[in-house]
Order: sequence, then structure tokens, then C-alpha cells
Amino acid sequence: MIDLHLHSNASDGTDDPADVVRLAAAADVTTLALTDHDTTAGWAPATAAMAAVPASVRLVRGAEFSTTAPDGRGGHVSAHLLGYLFDPAHPAIVADQERLRGERSRRIGVMTERLRADGYDVDPAAIAARTGAPVGRPHLGRALVEIGAVDSVGAAFDSLLAKGGKYYEPKADTPIADAIAMIRAAGGVAVWAHPWARLRGDVIEPEVIADLAGRGLGGLEVDHRDHEPGDRERLRGIAAELGLVVTGSSDYHGANKTIPIAAETTAPDQLEALLARATGAGVVTGGQ
Repeated sequence: MIDLHLHSNASDGTDDPADVVRLAAAADVTTLALTDHDTTAGWAPATAAMAAVPASVRLVRGAEFSTTAPDGRGGHVSAHLLGYLFDPAHPAIVADQERLRGERSRRIGVMTERLRADGYDVDPAAIAARTGAPVGRPHLGRALVEIGAVDSVGAAFDSLLAKGGKYYEPKADTPIADAIAMIRAAGGVAVWAHPWARLRGDVIEPEVIADLAGRGLGGLEVDHRDHEPGDRERLRGIAAELGLVVTGSSDYHGANKTIPIAAETTAPDQLEALLARATGAGVVTGGQ
């Protein structure tokens, strides 16, 4: 089984990067990708943990980039871009991730103050400090759970932290074409994560995918829990027409989401096609 989209507590998951590796191996995953939001901080501990798993397990190191994309209708939408096997020291990557972490911190500061003004005594920074992860909206969600304002992080996102709500503050994400260009320049492969996850908000028109394929987009995450069956088939057809890799992934976040590791998976031939396009970082094999 191949799962190419997992998060650790280096960003907004709840498990240590090493535990993500061990849990994936225990779930009979043969290739996993660690793809924390706007950081590669989990790469080193995940790589070290590979020494204790079977040689049949492989680790693909990556990240999920926060971007904004044209929707094909004259507007823009939030877009998550998975970058795989890029050089983490590439100057453009380093600068972009640092800027985005700063944007997350600024946004959470604004949202925290708005919540406190209404009597919600939250401290997301204290929760993030437990793991050393950059503070993000899930940490604010967990802070709301801890004070009893909501029952779960998901409930917080659906209510108090909902986009466009009283307490919400946007952040300045990277234009998706720029993110694709920097991932490619760093030797990586860019795959659009859950591009038609309609429950999350507005999605893009097919011509946007075609345009970005011409700019270096390498693949589409088709098999994802937020994609309806009909949309999966349409995306699979678009990928075939454009020569894009098709991936499937759990988008695992530990206790922050209920989806298990390997709930969705990638076909072996598609993984090999993705690996063949990468030159920035190597795959880590278990037992080494």
C-alpha cells in the first residue's frame, strides 16, 4: 500500500514524525510520504525512524504548500500543493516556507485576540510549544477543545474557526504557479492535493489544471476522502489527457481527523512515474 499524504506534529498532526513512520509500517504501508504544511522540520526525525522499520518500507519526503489558485471564473481559491522529493535547502523553498510560517503566526495571533475578546480563554501557542511546531489553526482548534468550547477540532473548524466567520483571519498564500516553479527548480514534483474537495469551498475549473500542467504541475491527488466518485473519474480523465500522475492518499492527521492511514492509496505504477520525475531528494529505505 502506498500513502503519499501524511502529517505529523511538525505541522498540524498529532503524532511525532517518527511515530508516523512506525504507524504506517504497522499498517502495512510500503511507501509513505511525510507532507507537513509549509515545513520540512519532520524530515530528520522521520528519516532516523526508518532505521527501525523493514527494508520493504520507503519514505518519500515532501511538504504541503499553502497556495492560492485562479478558479477559472475570474476569482481565486485556496489550493494545497504537495511537493515531493525537492531539495529542502533550495533558497526559494526556504524563503517561502519561512514567510508562510510567519503568516500563520500572524493570523493565529489575530484570531486568538478576537476569541479572547469574546471570553474564549485560548492559548494555541502553548499547545504548539509542546511539539515545537509552528502555531496553526488546528492548534487554535485544540485550544478550544481544551476549554470545552467545542467537542473536537473538526467542530471548531465548522463553527468558531470557519472561513468567513467572526473570528477568521485569512493569510497571504503563495500563487500556485510560483509554488510549482520553486518545487520544480528544487528538483521536486508538484501534485495538486484534493483539487475538487467541494465541501471545503469553491473549486477550480478544468482549464486551470490544463494551464498549470503546462507550467510544470506534475500530478493530481484524485483518490481522497473529500472527492465524490464522479469527480474522481473526471479528474482521472483530465490527468490522462494531460500526462499527469494520479495519486491517492489518506491526508492523515492523527487525532485531529478521523481518517486512518492508507484509507486511500496510490497505484504502484503512478508512484514510480512520480519518482522518475524527481531529482531534488532521494527516497529513504527502511533498515538503514
